[in-house]
Amino acid sequence: MKQLLVFILFSAMFCWLMFSPIYKHVLVIRQALLQQEADYLLEVGASGRFGYIDGSMLAASRDRLAAYGFQSGGLEYEVTSTTGAPADDPSAPLPRGTGLRLVIRYPYDNLLDIDRLIGVEPPAGARLSAQGLKMSEYVPSP
Repeated sequence: MKQLLVFILFSAMFCWLMFSPIYKHVLVIRQALLQQEADYLLEVGASGRFGYIDGSMLAASRDRLAAYGFQSGGLEYEVTSTTGAPADDPSAPLPRGTGLRLVIRYPYDNLLDIDRLIGVEPPAGARLSAQGLKMSEYVPSP
């Protein structure tokens, strides 16, 4: 009986040691992809051509991230400005020098459930998050 218990505990620990790094690797890759997408959206949105991040840019972002395996329904975008002005309105782009802030959130999708084998509970309702702030370069043409 003792040997059976040791075998079960050892096999659970062995499974965790084998597969935990793979899940952590997926987690790190997802975080990097989210941050890359946030940086790209800020670069485009804060450029001298736009000065905003609107719904069509966010829809294109959802499509790009879905191509990497993200569920587009789980992605949450928060676009704000440092002055409180709407940062997603194409008819009123943010003027030069105003900060454009973007936050993208995505759930862990049970990636940390394997940690339960060693008694570590995954965080409930936690989300990956990528964010950035860039000053708008938009200057209205006379």
